[in-house]
Amino acid sequence: MNIYLKPVNFNIMASQKSENEILLKNLIEFLSKGNSHVLLDDALKDIPFELLNKTPENLPYNLWQMTQHIRISQKDILNFCCDPDYKSPEWPEGYWPANKQPSSKEEWESCVEQIKEDRESFIGLLKEKNESLCEPFDHGNDQSLLREALVLADHNAYHTAEIIVLRRLLGNWKK
Repeated sequence: MNIYLKPVNFNIMASQKSENEILLKNLIEFLSKGNSHVLLDDALKDIPFELLNKTPENLPYNLWQMTQHIRISQKDILNFCCDPDYKSPEWPEGYWPANKQPSSKEEWESCVEQIKEDRESFIGLLKEKNESLCEPFDHGNDQSLLREALVLADHNAYHTAEIIVLRRLLGNWKK
């Protein structure tokens, strides 16, 4: 009797780890680099303060409102991923700023800085939870950290494009 035993692949764990590392690397790049589109940080650079509250004709929002929307939404996703007791704002009004313009340059700069800080916090969470990116949270509706990372990257890329269009309509985009 000829019995053939398939060799055991002892590299399965190593292979799985490298797949997680590859996925993590790609998620981080998706969140923090422009790749095929302009990076959010670049889209928000050098906007004159006086343009932040200008709303182009036939549009419902301005640069300040769009940037605040990104900040609020990103913070919501981060809080949801970190806190099972977190309650999201009311949709849609809770995801948009109450004021149509920043009260000061400092408020504008703080908004942009908060976007960067929260993105870095989210990336830190991805690194911390690297081995469980696909596991559904105990709270929510079957969301996972992977899903939320993709939602965040997609949302920010979409609105980055809108910021560029707004800047073009306001005559403030030269790239």
